[in-house]
Amino acid sequence: MKEQSPAVVKKALRIRAKLKKKKPDFVRQESWRYDRLKENWRRPKGIDNKMRRKIKGWPQTVNVGYRGPKAARGLHPSGYEEVLVHNVDELKKVDPKTQAVRIAHTVGRRTRLQILAEARKKKITVLNVGVKEEEKKEEAEKAEVEEEAKKEKAKEEKPVEKEKPKPKRKRTKKSGGGEKEK
Repeated sequence: MKEQSPAVVKKALRIRAKLKKKKPDFVRQESWRYDRLKENWRRPKGIDNKMRRKIKGWPQTVNVGYRGPKAARGLHPSGYEEVLVHNVDELKKVDPKTQAVRIAHTVGRRTRLQILAEARKKKITVLNVGVKEEEKKEEAEKAEVEEEAKKEKAKEEKPVEKEKPKPKRKRTKKSGGGEKEK
């Protein structure tokens, strides 16, 4: 891809967003009529097809005129070019100024954490961090450990008075439990 100045890319992204609002939802012909047809776009090819013939009242078909600006094509809405990464070595090829990383879905937790750590060092943007839950758990565990340490320090400073055990209640026998007298 040809290098573009950041101002040009920003403008192109704004234009693309504005055009996207006007663009119709391109749906497969008669997908609204039959449950067996999904809305995924398929080009109408039949000789009598109303959409192919662009008959009034039928949905619009995909055309070149709906394209976005060339400078914005293939870019993430953040303005970065997406690069799919499977391991730490692939981060070496990434340019942090123009490219952002998307971690592949097949990558496991350990490798994902290694990739995230390396990306932070190199100041590379990661589009799908997805480890928020693990980070929160680790932070919670650290906080618990710190609280326990504080409690132990407090115990060392002040001698704690032992609580007196509560006296046990004596059981009384109930008369006439379950048997009836005649």
